[in-house]
Amino acid sequence: MNMKIAFVGKGGSGKTTLSSLFIRHLAASGAPVLAVDADINQHLGAALGLDEGEAAALPAMGARLPMIKEYLRGSNPRIASTETMIKTTPPGEGSRLLRVTGDNPVYESCTRGVELDGGAVRLMVTGPFTESDLGVACYHSKTGAVELFLNHLVDGRGEYVVVDMTAGSDSFASGMFTRFDMTFLVAEPTRKGVSVYRQYKEYARDFGVTLKVVGNKVQGQDDIDFLRAEVGDDLLVTAGQSDWVRAMEKGRPPRFSLLEEHNQRALETLHGAVDETYEARDWARYTQQMVHFHLKNAQSWANERTGTDLAAQVDPGFVLCEQPEAVPLPG
Repeated sequence: MNMKIAFVGKGGSGKTTLSSLFIRHLAASGAPVLAVDADINQHLGAALGLDEGEAAALPAMGARLPMIKEYLRGSNPRIASTETMIKTTPPGEGSRLLRVTGDNPVYESCTRGVELDGGAVRLMVTGPFTESDLGVACYHSKTGAVELFLNHLVDGRGEYVVVDMTAGSDSFASGMFTRFDMTFLVAEPTRKGVSVYRQYKEYARDFGVTLKVVGNKVQGQDDIDFLRAEVGDDLLVTAGQSDWVRAMEKGRPPRFSLLEEHNQRALETLHGAVDETYEARDWARYTQQMVHFHLKNAQSWANERTGTDLAAQVDPGFVLCEQPEAVPLPG
């Protein structure tokens, strides 16, 4: 199974640290892993052990969007040109689809291999929001490359995509929050820590998004009780202070097998929850949500900007699935 997993939370909650630990855990299990840094503050590369120069040299997806669009468009007759492709453009007959493994021009241009203790992963990054972007671009123009990528990504057995999302509830500005089989919301045991949870819970309610809370920086039973009272059964697991993480943040991580036992168990719990969620995936609904947000974006701004009726990009007989085939969408 290919599982798409998002880590979200407020700034400073530790979501990048936890997503990097989960990526290391998956890689150590031998699974193929694609890691994506979609945060406005690009820190995932460093959390995976890259030095400052290596992290800065990572190729930005946002800067390669025209190439990504050209490749994904393929021979889809419903997409006249890359200029009419937007972040929500869904695939259809003739589109090129991607898998986690294998090679293609998008991976060749936008991914870099990262060697980890016990395994290796591919890493993609949106690219930082720089001073030159101010006044001429919004960050969603960069994360749009990730959304388009996820819309064209199909399943391969035993593969994982882990996305470190931008802080807060910014992902609800598009349909990207519906692209994941599991969303882990990292929350500290404070009122501010659970505020983003409430936003996510409200937004996600109508879209079948599976949301679980990972309590972080938990120091005792009182913290656990607080989180349980605030988020109820959505609290999946908690993580506490870690000498291993502190050493990693200094650039001197010990072997991953030396991560504290309670934190290893927490990662195993996340892994188990992710794998259980796959069985509930509804491919027709997954594709229909993609179409829903595309039509919403088309009507609200993109038709006017492109001078094209982008509803025509929707292939009504196409459902994205492990073996893509043309089957009617419901309704």
